[in-house]
Amino acid sequence: MAGAGAGAPPFPVAPEAQRVLERLWAAGHAAYLVGGAVRDALLGRETHDWDVATDARPETILGLFPGGGYENRFGTVAAHGVEITTFRRDHQYADHRRPDRVTFTDSVTDDLLRRDFTVNAIAWGCAAGAPPDEAALVDPSGGRADLDARVLRAVGEPAARFDEDALRLLRAARIASAVGLTVEPLTLAAMRLHADDVRWVSGERVGIELRRMVEAALPSRAFRIMADTGLLPPAFPELAALAGMPARPARRTPEGGELGQDGLERALRTLDAAASLHPGDEGLLLAALLHGAGAEQAETMLARVAYPRHDAQRIGRIIRGHRFRYWPDWTDADVRRFLRRTGRDVVDDVLRLRRADEVGSGAEPDRGGLDHLRDRVARQLAAGVPLAVGDLEVDGTDLMTHLSRPGGPWLGDLLHRLLDVVVDDPSRNTRAGLLALAQTLSTDQARGH
Repeated sequence: MAGAGAGAPPFPVAPEAQRVLERLWAAGHAAYLVGGAVRDALLGRETHDWDVATDARPETILGLFPGGGYENRFGTVAAHGVEITTFRRDHQYADHRRPDRVTFTDSVTDDLLRRDFTVNAIAWGCAAGAPPDEAALVDPSGGRADLDARVLRAVGEPAARFDEDALRLLRAARIASAVGLTVEPLTLAAMRLHADDVRWVSGERVGIELRRMVEAALPSRAFRIMADTGLLPPAFPELAALAGMPARPARRTPEGGELGQDGLERALRTLDAAASLHPGDEGLLLAALLHGAGAEQAETMLARVAYPRHDAQRIGRIIRGHRFRYWPDWTDADVRRFLRRTGRDVVDDVLRLRRADEVGSGAEPDRGGLDHLRDRVARQLAAGVPLAVGDLEVDGTDLMTHLSRPGGPWLGDLLHRLLDVVVDDPSRNTRAGLLALAQTLSTDQARGH
């Protein structure tokens, strides 16, 4: 990281960003670090995505960075892992999302004043032709003071900023949560006024913001802000529907009283618990957030925000699986049946979600015997017990050949009946034994038994 010496920034800069600045400065251009990376660096937060703004026009940027390429229709160039954008002014947002047109400018101040929040409208760099040791912060909206006060404030007129781009509504909730800022009253009021505009934002973009929201150390804050401003119903109606509904199953205090949580509060506390226990585990965090809505609703919501289908289905399975009641007198066969229902590939996440749900509900630690169940599950998995049709010592071809029958619906049914038997008693998972049992079951079926 660069950052020492005269004109050095008050924060470390990634080498690739420093190289981009130095090449633009050497060519006589103004160039500044801008955006969230500057904000996070000033706060001492780790940052990876660096953006540079410059007075150089897009074609000039490409000439200086021949390995780069255009990122969007506004002329942003990606080079060395850094996005480089010409200073610009934005004009009219007919779709509440992107400007209809932009005009380039030579003024970094103009470029900063078009941005969303004051804490994102701080730049560090130097003007065209100025020596690099004169590099300094440019902060026309008072973003540094807002950072010191831990305040999130829109640049200029808040209602105008949200009317221009409805994505800023979600960004406000996400940034305030992630950075630990309080949304100032006028900005908060404008969010309430324009909450329904979030419907203009594409499902894919909402999904990106959702994934970033659950990355925060205390992710519930973003969703609480959304609930407070009316953003939750248009953005995530499945979550909004939980507000005011009693949490199920209800949890009880050690004295026997029922804990007073509605479904949304339970979901948010479970989310925070999962973030504390397993930070960065996106699938588990989304399962924690959506577990109160149920598996089908969770998968519906994730499909709407363009979440990968396979991953959404896995989250649905985790949610379905976590609704169980364990008793210490379960037999080993009971544990195997639990594993079969849950699936060995998600059982660990199921148990982790259950633990987060217990923490979020305020239940006594391990009141449900999760540690005991986890140990028993581990022993069964270590023993390699059969839990799926593919674990059987016979397959469909073996059964068709042995029974002299063509394939059909009967085949899958018979395989699952055999699996029921070996889950109860793994010692019966032998080829000879299963073929003999298949013959008996098939004969009984033909006789109507």
